[in-house]
Order: sequence, then structure tokens, then C-alpha cells
Amino acid sequence: MPSIDSKDVKKIVVACDAGMGSSVMLASQLRKSLKGLSVEVEHTPVNSIPADADIIVCHAGLADRARVSAPGTVLVPIQLFIGDPAVTKLISTMKSGGTVDA
Repeated sequence: MPSIDSKDVKKIVVACDAGMGSSVMLASQLRKSLKGLSVEVEHTPVNSIPADADIIVCHAGLADRARVSAPGTVLVPIQLFIGDPAVTKLISTMKSGGTVDA
């Protein structure tokens, strides 16, 4: 299972499918929460995840497609776009240091 040390994370990608606003809001929330860290947060379609993504955040229903699009990249699957515990944990780990696991 892939993992990455929070200090090595340069880009987090929020991947979506239908282009609905919820994933855009999540990307915006991550940007605000991680302000001050040198981490770029990008929003992309699940089939077009950039090769330089360090962490992918996407809905659990898209996880398999994200793994195909970016094999070997740490993937954080979520159920909720706002208030998901996995996102809270990711933000906490990024701020306090530690390892982010797939």
C-alpha cells in the first residue's frame, strides 16, 4: 500500500467525475486548511489525474478509476465532500507531520 511522508507532499489532487460543485468546494476547503504549507491543491477529472500528484482525494465510488488513472499514488477515498473524517485526518497529518497512507 503506497504511503508518503507529509513533508514530501507537493500536490494534492481532488478528482471528480461529473464536475459537480461538491468536489470543487472540497478542493477550496483543502486549500484554505493547508494555507501556509507549500502544497498545491488542484481539481481534476478522475481520468486526467496529473502524473505529479502526490495524493489523490476522491469519492470512494471513483477510487478504482483513480487507481487506474494514477497507479501507485496515495489515494484518500471519501464518502462525504464536507466533513469527511478522512479529509479531517489528512489535514491534521499534513499540519502536524506524519505519514499519509493510501
